[in-house]
Amino acid sequence: MMNEAQKDKIERMRKKGVGYGEISKELGLNRETVKSYCRRHGFAGIAKKEAQAGTYNDVKLSHCRNCGAPIEQNPKRKQKIFCCDKCRRKWWSKNRNQINRKANYEFICACCGKKFTAYGNRNRKYCCFDCYIRDRFGTERVE
Repeated sequence: MMNEAQKDKIERMRKKGVGYGEISKELGLNRETVKSYCRRHGFAGIAKKEAQAGTYNDVKLSHCRNCGAPIEQNPKRKQKIFCCDKCRRKWWSKNRNQINRKANYEFICACCGKKFTAYGNRNRKYCCFDCYIRDRFGTERVE
């Protein structure tokens, strides 16, 4: 059974972002007891980083990576880094080297024998559409 001092200490520690395990060790209580108390009294889900940054139930502002315009962040949602799609596309077109592409595959074209690289398709056989037409139909593509 918890006394009032322990309950007050749990509330203060949760508001600071301390986890259930640390609270239970400090107060000598079962972790599940602390967790259920927090859930019943509205202190569950306060993440450590949110509590320390002061963003729980507050609106946090950050700035667009491209234009620097302020962005209103929604609590409990993924952090936005661009203010709009236009800025996102513009920034990524300038910074293609920062794209972490892991699905690059190297092939040899079944028609011309040239080495080529394809992203995201491990079943490619041809380096271009012209080679596909030439190999499949035995003719050049007519435009």
